[in-house]
Amino acid sequence: MENARKKQSIKGGEFIISETSCDDIFIPEEFDEEQLMIKKTCEDFLEAEVFPNLDRIDTQEDGLMPSLMDKAGDLGMLAVSIPEEYGGFGKNFNTSMLVADVCGAGCSFAVALSAHTGIGTLPILYYGNETQKSKYIPKLGTGEWKAAYCLTEPNSGSDANSGRTKAKLNAEETHYLINGQKMWITNGGFADVFIVFAKIDDDKNLSAFIVERNFGGITMNPEEHKMGIKGSSTRQIFFNDCPVPIENLLSERENGFKIAVNILNIGRIKLGASAIGSSRRVLNQAINYSNERVQFGLPISKFGAIRYKLAEMATRNYAIESAVYRAGQNIEDAYEALLAEGMEPAKAKLKSTEQFAVECAILKVWGSEMLDYVVDEGVQVYGGMGYSAEAPMDRAYRDSRINRIFEGTNEINRILIVDMLLKRALKGELDLMTPAQAVAGELMSIPDFSEQEDSLFAAEKTILKNLKKAGLMIAGAAVQKLMTTLAKEQEILMNVADIIGYVYVSESILLRTEKLVEQRGEEACKGQLDMMRIYLQQAVDKVALAGKEALYSFAEGDEQKMMLVGLRRFTKTEPFNIKEARQGVAKQLIDANKYCF
Repeated sequence: MENARKKQSIKGGEFIISETSCDDIFIPEEFDEEQLMIKKTCEDFLEAEVFPNLDRIDTQEDGLMPSLMDKAGDLGMLAVSIPEEYGGFGKNFNTSMLVADVCGAGCSFAVALSAHTGIGTLPILYYGNETQKSKYIPKLGTGEWKAAYCLTEPNSGSDANSGRTKAKLNAEETHYLINGQKMWITNGGFADVFIVFAKIDDDKNLSAFIVERNFGGITMNPEEHKMGIKGSSTRQIFFNDCPVPIENLLSERENGFKIAVNILNIGRIKLGASAIGSSRRVLNQAINYSNERVQFGLPISKFGAIRYKLAEMATRNYAIESAVYRAGQNIEDAYEALLAEGMEPAKAKLKSTEQFAVECAILKVWGSEMLDYVVDEGVQVYGGMGYSAEAPMDRAYRDSRINRIFEGTNEINRILIVDMLLKRALKGELDLMTPAQAVAGELMSIPDFSEQEDSLFAAEKTILKNLKKAGLMIAGAAVQKLMTTLAKEQEILMNVADIIGYVYVSESILLRTEKLVEQRGEEACKGQLDMMRIYLQQAVDKVALAGKEALYSFAEGDEQKMMLVGLRRFTKTEPFNIKEARQGVAKQLIDANKYCF
């Protein structure tokens, strides 16, 4: 789907206050032949080059990871989203998401690849001048040069702008001399090019620099010993009067923090995509094992407890996959619209991603937590073998844990979800207060007992509409009650973020399933319908719990009682046999002996 599609204009964050038609979203079943060929190339590469060598990769065998990057470069895997004028393929955003998805199954290789193609390459592509892009992007696209990103310091993690690394012009005013220490630098051991963030003199904000390894003044500690992603090169890097030509200042002075934030938006949604591929591989292994492992004279896939696990793993994967590609196409559509308005391509790329920063943060959180659930249950399906380093779950379990810390911790991202929505409301970009006030007024009225529309998705659409009302009611009340102190109430912010996130993912799985039923018919989508209903039922319970915790924290007296009544109204559902639905999903998985949705 490389061509821009004409759809209703959708704003980032707008999902909480408006309805979206299934015709206005992209679903992964719509990838075209060329995109599926790219997917197959990535799958074949992992099967041939990565999976047979996982132990060698984890020992960081000298030269192995760079050689894998070279081979990936030869196949074009590093240049999918690089414009054609710099030697790339110029594919759209969801195509690059598809590569991140498939390669997400590649354990430590996936980390090296994403760091290089994302935070290592994109700052130059989006913020570099023409000379910088012409010099660096073609070599980064082929893998001749590998890239790393140097932001984090010992005393500046989530608070990135507090970094102490300094840059000072030399006497001749030809070079900046950089001094400082960076840590947790992915690809640090073999990168040729570093994106380095430092403050010039006594500036308040960071600036960014393109630093080549051979500039000199660069030393590094030995490789870090980590819980997981052991094959990913991770170093502390020291800059000691590292001379960087003045022409290697990236963008404008003090624009570094903005660069970091905007590039992290892209990293967040692509981490969500990567989690899907990793989860899918674990699920396939768990299904295979459950069909092969015999206890009490039967394959363990015959037992209800195992089938529960497989169905839950598949449901959560299907949900995140639905949301990731929905958001990816929204970003691409926003990009095409900005281009049509005359915006320069690099700026349009950044602006379109920034518009959907709320969704990017949601997908980072929900994707990483979905993967953690899947690998944990994968260990359980394998039983004792799951705990053995001889079986695949050991590596998957350890590797997954970093994703809740990468690209901003999940706690930081939850807080950002609410913060970004409220800031957009204050700027007049999103009208949150009018619908929030309407919901507050609805609490004083008699509930609507009229009969629902008689259609396949009527009940689910009512559930979703009510979940949005719950979110607006609680967020609106929290803003009014706490006002300037809300920013300090992190537990309440995380409660609200949970509601918002479950609304977005629930709507995504509903819209995808509705679109699939339109295309294939109800009978052909029985498993998808079951997974959608399972997820919505669970989302209702999650929203009810998060809502109660929030209301108990800031509301009192009659106001609290009224909103609790409203919350119960908005989280009320009809009885649903979730066990039967899970069993249906599990049967399809077990019969196919793989994730088949």
